[in-house]
Amino acid sequence: MGRSRNNKPLLLNVEVTDVAAEGKALCRVDDRVVFVNGAVPGDVVDIQVTKKRSSYYEGDAVFFHKYSDMRVEPFCKHFGVCGGCKWQSIPYEKQLEFKAREVLQNLRRIGKVELPEQMPILASKENRKYRNKLEFTFSNKRWLTKEQMQNGDGLGQPGLGFHIPGLFDKVVDIEECHLQLDPSDAIRSWVRNYAVEHGLEFFDLRTQQGFLRNLTIRTASTGDLMVLFSLYRDDKPVREAMLSELHKTFPQITSLLYVINPKANDTIGDLEVQTFAGNDYIMEEMEGIKFKVGPKSFYQTNSAQAYELYKVARSFADLKGDEIVYDLYTGTGTIANFVARKCQRVIGIEYVPEAIEDAKVNSQINGIENTIFYAGDMKDVLSMDFIAKHGVPDVMIVDPPRAGMHEDVIKTILSASPRRIVYVSCNSATQARDINLLDKDYRVTKMQPVDMFPHTHHVESVVCLERR
Repeated sequence: MGRSRNNKPLLLNVEVTDVAAEGKALCRVDDRVVFVNGAVPGDVVDIQVTKKRSSYYEGDAVFFHKYSDMRVEPFCKHFGVCGGCKWQSIPYEKQLEFKAREVLQNLRRIGKVELPEQMPILASKENRKYRNKLEFTFSNKRWLTKEQMQNGDGLGQPGLGFHIPGLFDKVVDIEECHLQLDPSDAIRSWVRNYAVEHGLEFFDLRTQQGFLRNLTIRTASTGDLMVLFSLYRDDKPVREAMLSELHKTFPQITSLLYVINPKANDTIGDLEVQTFAGNDYIMEEMEGIKFKVGPKSFYQTNSAQAYELYKVARSFADLKGDEIVYDLYTGTGTIANFVARKCQRVIGIEYVPEAIEDAKVNSQINGIENTIFYAGDMKDVLSMDFIAKHGVPDVMIVDPPRAGMHEDVIKTILSASPRRIVYVSCNSATQARDINLLDKDYRVTKMQPVDMFPHTHHVESVVCLERR
């Protein structure tokens, strides 16, 4: 133990031994578990405790006595500041090892069910420039590092970039991001420079005032490019001048959009998005199947690896051609349309109405006639009456949000009793919890972790469950 500051101790000369959930490192001090930000296994560090609980501490690595032999040099100049890509200092092979282990441990510890041998994790073919969507925030006062403050570099200047973790009103100005293909960096830099040169108001995140609020850039594997501005208020002459000049500078933008958002949060699901130039969507493509993606639509943010993920799901479904398939949390119908040609019929359900409209269009433009889509809260739509009307499922494919499935949905799935369930998850902890509830009628037969997000702790898990 070390000195105490505001009753939160400074732990001295501690060796970090492992990784834990949410990208944190782990060590033990006096038989107490300590979760550490900013360290990797093998580092010897001083830890400033930031949170004290009866069974564990959380803290930040504030001084390094020894760097781990495992470490590699981070490739991004913003590493450790913007909060993204926290595992850049860990070799990619080790990242994969940690992710696969986390999935297995969650399924064992939380699921408490009998498991088969886990398949080797599928690595992402690209571990940089792999994202097809990034959202940037405007701030009238950029975040400054200690060095920048000491040098007076950037004082009082606005920024366009990412939120500092845990600080809603702090945004680091991003000069270069390694997550998205060109021209993402060029567009963001142009927008920031144009706004500064023309005196446009960057948003004040504390007072909730300003003009420029958010910038979203989506790049598709087809070459389509969407740019969406979220503005706190409308100023038509200023808006049109900026968007016209942007479109002139970047004619490859196929969808230039804006939305007026005067709310106290950044969500735009309930707002009308306006088209300034081009289409109100971009097109993605997978195995010759085209997918329309609108500004509010969910589409897996790693397009190439999404294809690998969906191939796993389709393989686990083991379709013969005569099955009725339910695709729960279908989004824009990507999985539904991807498997439709392998089965008799697919029924897709999704909460977001705009996504369902895209799903229907996706079937139409691909000549797929054996899909039906419904919008609504899953626990309300998926009922035994609904199943009686549309047919008892032979296979259910579920891809819920991070919170997992509502208990009522699980009860309906158990009552429907499909032969097979393919559970795709971005959170193996909630996946394991749900599998525990399904265990009385289903056994896990296959497990496949898939890395969608290199240099982060996030990992997808695909599990096949067979009816007992």
